[in-house]
Amino acid sequence: MDILELKREYAQFKEQIEAIRRSLDLAGRNSKIANLEEQTMKEGFWNDKATSGKIIKEMNEEKDVVREFGNIETMFFDEEILIDFVTSGEEDFVEELEEKHNKLAHMIENFDTKMLLDGEYDGNNAIVTIHSGAGGTEACDWADMLYRMYMRWFNSRGFKVTEMDYMAGDSVGIKSVTLLVEGTRAYGYLKGEKGVHRLVRISPFDANKKRHTSFASVDIMPEVDDTIEINIDPGDLRVDTYRASGAGGQHVNMTDSAVRITHIPSGVVVTCQRERSQLSNRETAMKLLKSKLLEIEMKRKEEELKKIQGEQSEIGWGSQIRSYVFQPYTLVKDHRTAVESGNIRAVMDGDIDDFINGYLRWSKNKN
Repeated sequence: MDILELKREYAQFKEQIEAIRRSLDLAGRNSKIANLEEQTMKEGFWNDKATSGKIIKEMNEEKDVVREFGNIETMFFDEEILIDFVTSGEEDFVEELEEKHNKLAHMIENFDTKMLLDGEYDGNNAIVTIHSGAGGTEACDWADMLYRMYMRWFNSRGFKVTEMDYMAGDSVGIKSVTLLVEGTRAYGYLKGEKGVHRLVRISPFDANKKRHTSFASVDIMPEVDDTIEINIDPGDLRVDTYRASGAGGQHVNMTDSAVRITHIPSGVVVTCQRERSQLSNRETAMKLLKSKLLEIEMKRKEEELKKIQGEQSEIGWGSQIRSYVFQPYTLVKDHRTAVESGNIRAVMDGDIDDFINGYLRWSKNKN
């Protein structure tokens, strides 16, 4: 990298960081953190689980923002020192300078994106469900490819992933899988992945080597935690048990431990078969049901707002959000934001930050 160009970008970083600092109100945030910490020290704080959980969550989120901004400032000052070294003729530091410069750019971009996550449930864990579309083997294989892509992204973020439900394809891949993704702002980052994902490729299952188009849907819901109240009448539920099935291993059980719960008024059906205990599966299924009902309520409010604004939008299987083309060229393109990448291998290996960040910016500007 040309040193003059690097200095220009460094000067831009300085302006960005100063603007971020002004917008953050660090003094106010630190005061808020101190106040929240003080509340946790009061006698009987843990007696009210819902309230204490909300306070702890808010305190940790504030601490996370302050800590990450502090890391950005530290990296910024480190680069300033390296620029001085290189400018004075210390060429041995050029490679380290470029590395820190690129890392700082990435940190600032990610921090800017994080500041967009100010929705009511953006700080929650996420429940991710992948369903294969019509098309049998092709669609099940595509769902499995998406599963692998997201798992790699989860791992890169350090998120904890728990499989809640799994249904294998008849011969290969996945018919459906439901995952609980636990991590800071998991739902906020992932909410833009909700929708239909389209694959175009020469099928490895077609002896004639023809191009095929496959679809899979991704559903993203915020996990309902102790800070969110969802009232469900037990009389509105039908609970069925059955024997867990799947690809083998953890998906096979010799007892009727799997649970299916139907919420009769809404028609919502949830299942869980990850545990050998029927009681544990029922508790997890209830958590899934609450998240589903919350999602329905969120969608209802969104539709009411769109009617007020006079907007129309397609909802359902036809609302394709992104295409992944393997042949005759390689391209991943988000149809909402126009963000695209020609490095389809990297994307399928979990490099989807550009698409996630692009959606968050697009969504904020749209609103």
